[in-house]
Amino acid sequence: MTHYNRRDFLKLTAAGAAGAALAGCATAPEVSKPVGRVLVIGGGYGGATAAKYLRMWSQGTIEVFLIERNTEFVSCPMSNLVLEGSRSMADITRGYAKLRDYGVHVLHDEVTGIDVQKKHVKLKRIQDLPYDRLVVSPGIDFMHDQIQGYGADAQTTIHHAWKAGPETAALRRQLEAMRDGGVYVLSIPAAPYRCPPGPYERACQVASYFKKAKPKSKVIILDANPDVTSKAGLFKAAWKDLYPGMIEYHGNAAAKAVDAKAMTVKTDFDTVRGDVLNVIPPQRAGDVARGAGLITANNRWCGVDWLSMESTAVKGIHVLGDATLSAPLMPKSGQMANQHAKLAAAAIVELINGRQPSSTPLAMNTCYSFVSDKEAVHVASVHTYDPKDKTLKVVPGSGGLSPSRNEMEGIYGWGWAQNIWVDMLG
Repeated sequence: MTHYNRRDFLKLTAAGAAGAALAGCATAPEVSKPVGRVLVIGGGYGGATAAKYLRMWSQGTIEVFLIERNTEFVSCPMSNLVLEGSRSMADITRGYAKLRDYGVHVLHDEVTGIDVQKKHVKLKRIQDLPYDRLVVSPGIDFMHDQIQGYGADAQTTIHHAWKAGPETAALRRQLEAMRDGGVYVLSIPAAPYRCPPGPYERACQVASYFKKAKPKSKVIILDANPDVTSKAGLFKAAWKDLYPGMIEYHGNAAAKAVDAKAMTVKTDFDTVRGDVLNVIPPQRAGDVARGAGLITANNRWCGVDWLSMESTAVKGIHVLGDATLSAPLMPKSGQMANQHAKLAAAAIVELINGRQPSSTPLAMNTCYSFVSDKEAVHVASVHTYDPKDKTLKVVPGSGGLSPSRNEMEGIYGWGWAQNIWVDMLG
């Protein structure tokens, strides 16, 4: 992985340096001058994929910078398996080095602002970067203030672990330290939120760990939604068959307040005490999107033109992944972020070259959920553009649910993860 200091950066961005910087790329031809520069903010399922495919599909004629503050990618999909103990943090962690083979300049820096008029991205450690087009894949940030008592102090002991990384490991340690016979409380926000089936998979994984290591323990789910939001029948069957009497589900039970000292979660109807509290707050598009004026709906999500993923609020900026105002029946999932990235990359290549993007984009989603350490279920769908409503809609009859859980689904699920990580990171 190339690391840039200020001096290197100035050399790289000086006039005439771009061609030399692109030389020697394994998958892109050498060019004397790029036709445009695209900056990509965020190196997750959306951003990393967009950076790679922009280089591939432009045949190296577009200069691409990926700006990501973390030095490693940690996958949210599959992170619940770390809580169960069947996978480690190392299993879901990947590096960015292989993107260099495609000619992507990876900068580990933090974006402090976006000047949409001058088309500059402001960085914490390096000089501002100009762009012709900008891709923003900021993920989510959390609305802790929507839950009374969930301030900075409470967050040190009450984890959401809804961004995979240190909180995932911290929550696992809490589960390991919990007494046998203890109670784990999982609070789920009202939809939409990142990964609709994720909390219910998490309940399964914690129950699977308890079944093996702490069989007297209990899982209590406090769900702000009236019922399980995804794969309801499959999850409920797993709870009944695999974890009888261990998982207690409450719908219409939004968390209104938490007390980190008393270890309680308060809803409209009850106050529930636990030994481990896992409270997932309501969510919105990441801070970078809000700072750039990209949020258009309910002060939470970013509207986009689904033909190009271009923001409906600020032209020249394309928004990907969980930050978008989702199309009908389109989940906020890793697979969808990957698909958004490819739609955007294809459109940007056309737009930079003075052409119009395709009017018939397709996006596909597959989401696996593990209900035990080895068994999984899935849901799949195909989405196509509807010119009348100007959105992506599910193709009738496409995809659907797996008929039942089984170990082969688990093999497919882990294989899906391995494949998409290679697809996005090289």
